[in-house]
Amino acid sequence: MSAGVELDRVTVRFGEFTAVDNATLDIKGGEFFSFLGPSGCGKTTILRTVSGFLEPTHGHVRIGGQDMSGIGPNKRPTALIFQNLALFPLMSVAENITYGLRVRGVDKASRRKKADELLDLIALPGQGDKLVSELSGGQKQRVAIARALAVQPKVLLLDEPLSALDLKLRQHMRSELRSIQQKVGITFIYITHDQGEALTMSDRIAVMSDGVIQQIGDGKAVYDAPTTAFVASFVGENNPFPGIVAQADDNYATVDTAFGRLRGRNPRGAKAGDKAILFVRPESARLGQGETDTTFASTVKNVAFEGNMTHVYLEGIGKKDVTVSVGRRSSMTIPAPHEATPICYDAELGIVLPEGMLARE
Repeated sequence: MSAGVELDRVTVRFGEFTAVDNATLDIKGGEFFSFLGPSGCGKTTILRTVSGFLEPTHGHVRIGGQDMSGIGPNKRPTALIFQNLALFPLMSVAENITYGLRVRGVDKASRRKKADELLDLIALPGQGDKLVSELSGGQKQRVAIARALAVQPKVLLLDEPLSALDLKLRQHMRSELRSIQQKVGITFIYITHDQGEALTMSDRIAVMSDGVIQQIGDGKAVYDAPTTAFVASFVGENNPFPGIVAQADDNYATVDTAFGRLRGRNPRGAKAGDKAILFVRPESARLGQGETDTTFASTVKNVAFEGNMTHVYLEGIGKKDVTVSVGRRSSMTIPAPHEATPICYDAELGIVLPEGMLARE
């Protein structure tokens, strides 16, 4: 059984420092919801507030419609998986999984039955008598999940649990986690600074910066339709072109930038004279002269081959950097370093947003 989680104007302060500022959102029961943002943005503070290890300075946390004010971590219908997993090395896998049940006084036979059920769920059947030290990193991750699920929480909280794994194992565990969540059907609240994790696993994502929730939406929305300069620059790679809006209508805006007059979609209703930033993702730009009015000059600085993509790093007018990413199957010709080339893009693939803070990482 799952439960929804509501943050109602939650603010968390430590002395003069505001870690979370007026966070309001509603996480649906059974949803895989991620908080995404750079280190220090407040996402772990929110997780600790939901779990009961922190009390909000202002506002309320509700789980399943019940106000959690004054209710400690051991009384909340939540389980928390820490970054370091905190498994007991001298206990068997089954003993680790059922530790919470043992504390609650559940008898040994029932505990073992539950351990076997959960080992089947996490695709580790018959592994209950092994020591934790005998498991691989991915297997340990799954045991930590099983231990959290053993106490039948309504909400599972995960604080960057994949951060210590290597890239291929991390990618594999993304699908494993999502699969487990769909099987058990409970609410998962996931904390990460890794955009790939958030985009591939989540039903919805809250992007955070400096304690403020910048945008909430599914992966496609926060990637293709960012609402702030921070989200546009943090989620995926993006080329920012700051300038002044020269003309605009409900659909498109033209911005005077250091690269010339560039055009893009205008979802936030920018008006002539506004300070704005036009964003074009590297994969949306093309090398060479296109049949479009969004073209500007540049010179190649460096070319980096990364398997499925080749990233071309260029310098435009005023020594401003631009990146163009070319797919392996593209017929686009890759110029050599120091070679001059125009860059073009289709206006519908650019987006004009109000001037604002860009992501630092």
